[in-house]
Amino acid sequence: MNNTVYLYVFDTMADWEIGYLTAELNSGRYYKKGLASTGIVTVGMDKTLVTTMGGLRIMPDITVDECSITSTDALILPGGNTWTEAIHEPILGLARRCIQEDILVAAICGATMGLAQAGLLNSRPHTSNDLEYLRMICPAYTGEEFYQMQSAVSDGKLITASGIAPLEFTVHVLKALDVFGSETLKAWYSLYKTQEAKYFYELMSSIQ
Repeated sequence: MNNTVYLYVFDTMADWEIGYLTAELNSGRYYKKGLASTGIVTVGMDKTLVTTMGGLRIMPDITVDECSITSTDALILPGGNTWTEAIHEPILGLARRCIQEDILVAAICGATMGLAQAGLLNSRPHTSNDLEYLRMICPAYTGEEFYQMQSAVSDGKLITASGIAPLEFTVHVLKALDVFGSETLKAWYSLYKTQEAKYFYELMSSIQ
C-alpha cells in the first residue's frame, strides 16, 4: 500500500519536531521488506515560500485547497508560533474532515493547540505541551477530562504529542502507518533515546 503523507508547512514551523519522521518516511531505510518509501507532499496556505523556525525555506508543493487526501494517507501538523491565529483555519478545516473520515492526523506542540481551539480535542484522548496552558490560550477547549499526561497519545487515527517529544511522536506515526516491523521500531526508538550502540546492531539485525 502506497501512503502519501501531507505535511503542512508555514512560517515559524518548528522544523525539528518532524525531522526524525520525515527522514524515515522519505528514505524508507528501515521499512518492512517490499515496502517503498513514503511520498511526502508539502501543503501550504498558498504557493509562496515559507520560512521555518530554523531558517529553512520551503516552497509548498500544493495548497490546502488542492489537497486530495484519501483514507490511506496522513496529515502531519508541526508546531509553530501562530497556531491560535485565523490563518490556519483552512488546514484545521481539512483536519476536521480527516478526523471525521478516520484519516490519520498527527499533531505536535502548537498544532495541538490549533486542534483544541477548533474543538477537535474536546471528546477524545489527547495530549499537548501543558494542560493549564492549553486551557489558558484556547477558550473553546473543554476536553480536560480527556487530557493525558504523556509525551504522545494515539486515539484511533488521531495522534497528539508534546513539542519536546519528537521521537515519541515519530514512533506513534510510524506505528500508525505500519511501515516498520515491531522489533525494528523498538530498536530504532531505543537507539535514538539512549544513544547506546547495542540498539544499532539490533536495528540492523531487525531488517535483515
